[in-house]
Amino acid sequence: MTTSKATTLFLVIVGTCSMLITTVQAFTTPMAPTIPFQNTHAKKNWNFVRTSQPLHMLPEQQTHAARNVNSSTRPSTELQTAKQMPPNGETSWDNIEPQVYPQRWVQLGYLSLLALLSDWICFSTAAAPSTFEDSFGHSSASLIDLFLFTNVASCFLVTDTVAKFGLQRCIQGAGVLMAAGCWLRSGFGFLLPVANAVGIDASNLISATPNGLVPYPVLVAGTLMVGAAQPFFQCTPPLLSALWFASDERATSTAVALNFNQIGIATAFLVGGGMATSTEGLQSYFALIAVLCTVVTAGTLLQFQDSPPIPPSSSELEKVAKGEEEPPFVESVKTFFATPGFSRPLAAFICSISITNIVGAFIDEVMERGGVTEQFQIDLAGAGFELAILLGGIFIGGYVDKSKEYKNITLACLAMTTFFLVPLGLTDHAIGKEPVLMVLALLGLGMAAGPVQPINAELAVDVTYPGDETAVESVQQIGGNLVSALLVPVAEYASRLDPELFPKNPVLDSDIRGDVILLIVISIMTLSYFSGFDSPLKRSMADCADGNDVCDAPQLNAVAAVAEGTTTTTEMINGDKEDSRALEEVTTTTTTTTSSK
Repeated sequence: MTTSKATTLFLVIVGTCSMLITTVQAFTTPMAPTIPFQNTHAKKNWNFVRTSQPLHMLPEQQTHAARNVNSSTRPSTELQTAKQMPPNGETSWDNIEPQVYPQRWVQLGYLSLLALLSDWICFSTAAAPSTFEDSFGHSSASLIDLFLFTNVASCFLVTDTVAKFGLQRCIQGAGVLMAAGCWLRSGFGFLLPVANAVGIDASNLISATPNGLVPYPVLVAGTLMVGAAQPFFQCTPPLLSALWFASDERATSTAVALNFNQIGIATAFLVGGGMATSTEGLQSYFALIAVLCTVVTAGTLLQFQDSPPIPPSSSELEKVAKGEEEPPFVESVKTFFATPGFSRPLAAFICSISITNIVGAFIDEVMERGGVTEQFQIDLAGAGFELAILLGGIFIGGYVDKSKEYKNITLACLAMTTFFLVPLGLTDHAIGKEPVLMVLALLGLGMAAGPVQPINAELAVDVTYPGDETAVESVQQIGGNLVSALLVPVAEYASRLDPELFPKNPVLDSDIRGDVILLIVISIMTLSYFSGFDSPLKRSMADCADGNDVCDAPQLNAVAAVAEGTTTTTEMINGDKEDSRALEEVTTTTTTTTSSK
């Protein structure tokens, strides 16, 4: 593939992703500026306001004009004892409604692009391992391992760092660290042709080695810097969603930010496979990544913000009003594992990331087994797999945003994941190789397994509310990456096994790869374990005042009605375990509050 062709493919990918974000924005932004909340089971009589004004155009009179609520009709709440003063000169948080701002799409765009670049850098040489080894004398796989180990170590530091310095400074600082690491990896050897063209001998100034590449230790140092920065883009999507997005947008926004790294992996294979075919091409390739990373980092420094003036949801408004301070990461982890329901979304997240990582790692073998043998075709299939992960997260996550059907959708996705895994490893001797079936199964797997990660990231945040969103995602990322790292050698060994099924039946005679059997077993075990989820959706119940029909979900509707006093426990006709657990918790909380008064 030529360099121009690779560059064109990269631009197409970025353009497609930009269109996806724009489409999500168009479909999730309502036509009317104010949506009155009609649900009689609401905990508070608020209206949910989506303002179209930019952040710098929110004077007090515009804010009051956007509201359509008589503050005298609101019930008094504990928000009046807030530690943090409300904006716009208000004396009480009772006079504030949740609002969302157009800036949220800028926030999501930068975090997604930074995640894309970080995984592109991680897998930048995976598509051209021989070129890399010839140039540096080391394997590409060893460099990726160093990156991933640094990533896991950094995950332990993200939560406390963000709690101390804030989201804005941490994302900007991580962006600068990543850009600096890219320039260490690239060096300035790519400028040698320009210098020679104008008659300047600058080889001793801008090139550390005769071939124009930086020494291998410098390359490793730059790679470790990027590995340390990446968790700040991977572990913060749930926090970004909580700070900036409405309760009916969070799963979608988390899916975009969390799965955009998959586009980075696809880009690494498409662009890297076309450019990194020689030492000179590797130079230009690293330089291209460094320039793009610098541009995105510069935009982040100029436009990325910390949090909006007014939170986007009732649950976040309550946290801000009460002055909630996040505990240290270790304490948060202890609290999470003591919370009923946390371990099941954690298991689903680990299952999803392990399956997608292992399939991606052995994509060449999987495709060749199915009859896809051309390298460019394999790269396209791999890119399609990564794109399917993103699209599945956006569309299925959007449905979960509206329905709050975390459990049923996760079970369905895990079941479909098991189904689509089978064709990837099964070869029917009577049919032979079917490349079309193999590619369709791969795309279906991406659409089914991909959404499990963002949906269960949001579910874990929901059941641990008001816990630290960054800590929740850090735990999931640590677990997912560690289990993936442990499973890779096991899957590699299992791939050598090829048991034959029904050898005496000429119609059913077939064989199946051992690594696919391993993934199927993991998927079925996770499906069985997750089916026992029955914990209350605490954050969703706190968002019943947001006016976006979030309480139309039966379990939230019934629980909110009991909490509000418009019905009694004997009037509840839905006997689901999830409803009973949520009702029990709300009843206990209400009784405790009443007794204290």
